[in-house]
Amino acid sequence: MPCIFCQIVGDDAPSRPVYETDSTLAFLDANPLSPGHTLVIPKEHHQALTDLPPSIATDLFETLNNLIAPVEDGVDADGSTVAFNNGRAAGQEVMHVHGHIVPRFHDDGGGPIHAAFGRRPELTDADLDGIAEAIAANA
Repeated sequence: MPCIFCQIVGDDAPSRPVYETDSTLAFLDANPLSPGHTLVIPKEHHQALTDLPPSIATDLFETLNNLIAPVEDGVDADGSTVAFNNGRAAGQEVMHVHGHIVPRFHDDGGGPIHAAFGRRPELTDADLDGIAEAIAANA
């Protein structure tokens, strides 16, 4: 099945665009979590954040950063949650990199991103040291 975001970039699927650069496109989410929920994508197809060339990653984050205030202001939001789901295990449904700007309101009941994870793991200092060393070794 063709990528819906690639179809949107090619004007082969409907969308409600709000901002565009040479390498990025932002449009309203068709299934929003709140009014103004905006997706920011690279125009080139890349499945995961780790697949992005550095220049595209920079452009993507710059577009995302530039849109936070306009999105919040556009719907008179009190704040926003900005996130990427990276991979199916993280909840990524469309396998084309996309960032979410989700306007938040004081009474929306959504809670912090921490609420999405339920119970937190019990990690010892030794566990944390080992994890930090493994990440640093691969950075």
